[in-house]
Amino acid sequence: MTQGVTRAGRKEWLGLAVLVLPVLLISVTVTVLYFALPFLSADLAPTGPQLLWIVDIYAFLLAGLLITMGALGDRIGRRKLLLLGATAFGVTSVVAAYAPNADLLIAARALQGAAAASLMPPTLALIRNMFHDAGQRRMAIALWAAGFAGGSVLGPIIGGWLLERFWWGSVFMINVPVMVLLLILGPLLLPEYRDPAPGPFDIFSAVLSLAAVLPVVYGIKQFAADDFSAQALLSVAAGVVVCVVFLRRQRRLPHPMLDLRLFSNRGFTMSLVTSTLAIFALVGLFYFIAQYLQMVLGLRPFTAGLLTLPAAGSALVGSMLAAVIAQRVRPGYIMGGGMMLAAWGFAVMSQIDVSSDRWFLITGLILLGSGIGAVQAVASDVIVALAPPERAGSASAVMEASTELGGALGIAILGSIGLAVYSEQFVEAGGADGLPPEQALVARETLGGAIGVAERLPDQAAAALLDVARTAFTSGMQVAAILGAAIMALTAVLATILLREVRMDATPVDSRIE
Repeated sequence: MTQGVTRAGRKEWLGLAVLVLPVLLISVTVTVLYFALPFLSADLAPTGPQLLWIVDIYAFLLAGLLITMGALGDRIGRRKLLLLGATAFGVTSVVAAYAPNADLLIAARALQGAAAASLMPPTLALIRNMFHDAGQRRMAIALWAAGFAGGSVLGPIIGGWLLERFWWGSVFMINVPVMVLLLILGPLLLPEYRDPAPGPFDIFSAVLSLAAVLPVVYGIKQFAADDFSAQALLSVAAGVVVCVVFLRRQRRLPHPMLDLRLFSNRGFTMSLVTSTLAIFALVGLFYFIAQYLQMVLGLRPFTAGLLTLPAAGSALVGSMLAAVIAQRVRPGYIMGGGMMLAAWGFAVMSQIDVSSDRWFLITGLILLGSGIGAVQAVASDVIVALAPPERAGSASAVMEASTELGGALGIAILGSIGLAVYSEQFVEAGGADGLPPEQALVARETLGGAIGVAERLPDQAAAALLDVARTAFTSGMQVAAILGAAIMALTAVLATILLREVRMDATPVDSRIE
């Protein structure tokens, strides 16, 4: 127990449950839509570009506005921003659920992403304000991190269950009762906090932050679609240039939107890097796991989602254990150990093939979940603890923006490498032999394309094609898992070495830097 610090009581812990709700829901929303795409496509008949925008626009606005919303919450009040975001998220969810055409659905998804950006930073920042005792704060952040990780796993399960019983809009309507509950309980259980001397809100910095993130995320998603075009490269380059302008402006402002002094602290920066790389590898591999369960093993979406539950459960356990161990062990060793545990999980996943037993997959998921759950819980706590209270919203936004970027990079890089391996193995195994050129091109690009081609072939030819395609796909997944294991192991060593002197009770950055 921290000496001279007031410990949180029942009200604060009930408030934490309220704060986990939007984080859990936002995480669910990211993954649940993928299962609704075939149903809304049949109903709204979107064009190919419209379908991509329905999926991507949410993530674009969410990632692009996180830093702005974190700074805004520090100025106008974190609870106020959270409640405004909850209202907007609920309203836009209803609009999306009953959208009569693709254009309105795209607009609703864009506004939903902006609302989600206003929900995320206040949740972690308010935990910093509500839990002053270091041990209680660690446990609270561990629960928050477990909710965030668990939501991404629960998305396929919830989506599969809803879509088997209701219309596609139900995946959006589940947001409404949760947001109503947040609006009722938030004013009763959550305190208000704002920076007592925030300075003016710099609109130009907000525009620059959005203009920096959006092109980078767009370009990365184009790379993930195996489109290494000049447009994608220029998009990323433009985003990087604007990012440099944004950072130079932050250095000159007396009251910056993003306080760059935070990055002068090794604990803050290395925790951020470790968390980002953990999400990078995890999301990159889950890109393959979702397809493996449904397209290789042939499972229904709901059943496939159930098989990923061990990852969510072990993430919760890993987060809780890390919070307890952190009372006696320095964070660098916990993060290093968590990354090594995750590396072990990736190594197990690298041995999975077409005929592997499901328990092999479950073992790998348990190791992954527990390791990354521990890393996320401790990294989040270090990042928030090292930020001064008045900058907790901005620090939280930086972490969440890096998480979004890490996930996008994971799909783009590991996904592209895995698909390249799939294409090479498919051709070498003779999968394209005997197919018309246009069908051969489709089949060698993705496993989904090969399955579509197989549906138009005689039974024997279709079975041979699917056997080659599924084997090639698992080869690509194995390579992605090997790369993930290497990244986890290397980061584990770096985190252990560079964070070995960092303590959980370290003084916030601004109190040491003038």
